[in-house]
Amino acid sequence: MSLDVIRSSLPALLARFAVPGAVLAVDAGGERFALAHGVLNTRTGVEATTDSLFQIGSITKVWTTTLIMQLAGEGLLELDAPVRTHLPAFTLGDPDAAETVTIRHLLCHTGGFEGDLFTDTGRGDDCVARFVATLGDTPQLFPPGAMLSYNNAGFAVLGRVVEVLRGRPFDACLRESIAAPLGVTALATDAYEAILHRTAVGHIAPAAGAPLAPAPTWSLPRSNAPAGSMLAMSAGDLLLFARMHMSGGDGLLSPDGVKVMQQRAADRPAPGMPGSGWGLGWEIMNDSGTVIGHDGGTIGQAAFLRVVPDRDVAVALLTNGGDAASLYHALLPPLIEELTGITLPPPARVPAPAEPFDASRYLGVYSSRVADLTVSQDPAGRVWLHDTPKGIFTQLGPPAPSQELVRLTADTLIVRDHPGTAHPVCAFLGDDGHGHALFLHGGRATRRIP
Repeated sequence: MSLDVIRSSLPALLARFAVPGAVLAVDAGGERFALAHGVLNTRTGVEATTDSLFQIGSITKVWTTTLIMQLAGEGLLELDAPVRTHLPAFTLGDPDAAETVTIRHLLCHTGGFEGDLFTDTGRGDDCVARFVATLGDTPQLFPPGAMLSYNNAGFAVLGRVVEVLRGRPFDACLRESIAAPLGVTALATDAYEAILHRTAVGHIAPAAGAPLAPAPTWSLPRSNAPAGSMLAMSAGDLLLFARMHMSGGDGLLSPDGVKVMQQRAADRPAPGMPGSGWGLGWEIMNDSGTVIGHDGGTIGQAAFLRVVPDRDVAVALLTNGGDAASLYHALLPPLIEELTGITLPPPARVPAPAEPFDASRYLGVYSSRVADLTVSQDPAGRVWLHDTPKGIFTQLGPPAPSQELVRLTADTLIVRDHPGTAHPVCAFLGDDGHGHALFLHGGRATRRIP
């Protein structure tokens, strides 16, 4: 997929997937190029440019991990030390888990407590500290280290560790310890800074079937900044960060620290699920571990970063609405294959024909603070998943209609009909003692309501 082919196909792809604006940037052996198309805001019509800022969402977690690894390299913390070594007042719903969960557990999403918590604790520099103080009643889903379950709150805790050891707010640490040394200039840590740049806003559908419109708010709460609620930058500056990780740390991290981040630390919980596992901060994108990366999703914005350290290639895609996942699959895997010869695993495919199966183990309601996931079966034997968002997730657009599930592998079901190219996959894990699954796992574990 040559640059000319991408340039000519990008407008049609954005139109096909209803993406208002996007920027694609590539660093291949130090040679860089970037393309932009569409608009940053459908209300104003401001065009997307290669230096425009988009929110990078949870890609921020790799920046937070880098801050932690800098501290480890300076001998200020140990990865296998309990969190309470640095945050003595840290509490969770399970006192034993709060006492034993380590920095490493949080870095690879194996802390075991419910993680999609977005409590708004204000916009002051104390917001992360105040957020961590709210975690005392957070349910423990499984013992630390037992399983991978994506955890936003865990990265807020890591951000607080950075603040305590550096004696400065998280945003200041990120700027002083990473952004400034890398020469990153097109960056905003909140809306007050974003307004000074050519900045994208997210777009969502205000009602089912309605066209996309600018989101009612620019970002998630600042309390989750270390997990990825606010950080925005240009695609080119994001690749400066990726280049540092491909170049042995460039003095910001030791080569050993860079290597440790990229090594597998946790496996995906079930076959058929996307990705292969996690390092520290980085997601391992393929079974060989040769491609690492991270995705980010905020209110109407989605970002994708893929890095192939052995081939000295990094690719970033930043978007502000629509079916960004399908745009990713149309652009990045073929581009990475052309540049590196490495084929990324395709999305799971729906079996044809779908075979009947016994769904009794899966039926029930799986609940978290951000959603109730109900699995039911109709008189014809078809199995359905209904997702009822709660809390801040109600701001991300109208609830999705019920989706039919069919069997993909043992205890792994896949959404049968999906408008995009990546059909969601649900793994059903554990046993509640009565023959039912204990967790529905779609990247993060959601526990069954008894």
